Amino acid sequence: MTTDPMILSSYPSDIDSLRVQLIDGSFQAQQQLIPQLVSRGDNGFDILMEFLYNRRQTPVSLVDGKVYQILFNSEYGKAKEFLQTYFPTGVVPLKSECAIDYSPLQQLLAVQDFQAADKMTIQKMCELAGPSASARKWLYFTEVESFPITDLQTINQLWLIHSEGKFGFSVQREIWLSLGKNWDNLWTKIGWKSGNNWTRYPNEFIWDLKAPKGHLPLSNQLRGVRVIASLLTHPAWS
Repeated sequence: MTTDPMILSSYPSDIDSLRVQLIDGSFQAQQQLIPQLVSRGDNGFDILMEFLYNRRQTPVSLVDGKVYQILFNSEYGKAKEFLQTYFPTGVVPLKSECAIDYSPLQQLLAVQDFQAADKMTIQKMCELAGPSASARKWLYFTEVESFPITDLQTINQLWLIHSEGKFGFSVQREIWLSLGKNWDNLWTKIGWKSGNNWTRYPNEFIWDLKAPKGHLPLSNQLRGVRVIASLLTHPAWS
């Protein structure tokens, strides 16, 4: 295993034990280890940096997203320098077939400002659809059908990685399929409807990880089923 020179390469034995467990552990174990490492101060942050450094050439995982967010939001000066050097645009590759800049969305999700990120998602999707959609600030389902696979996957991956796997269009699609493609059951399951009452925007939505799985992003849900139907049946998920 390689270690960047800006990261300490030796640790007290008890900390090193946590380091080994972080590398080899299951997702659940890694999730539990991260707060323990944070509580150990600089040495713990150094281990998180080393972990992320050695993951930089591999497909991004939910743990990578969690570690990145911890470092991004920390006051540890070395972490800021490290992220700027190796992950200047985050851990999710910001790929676009239309030269859309997804870094504002990445930054909002990194700090878990989910309400602002939801607004930014619609803004970026309207940019993707073209000048007419950007001007009206909402989408036609036919525009969604024409979205490039790459861009839709980038938006989804950003939500997925920065929500510990809880939010994203692919999450909503998985729930929808598990419910036999029943829209009414989906609205209830993801917290968009309670009984006969639609969840009111914005105050009745839950803008943090306490929300039901699939609660976000809203995907233009206030304008009916056709937009989200186009999203959940898009070739991006084939």
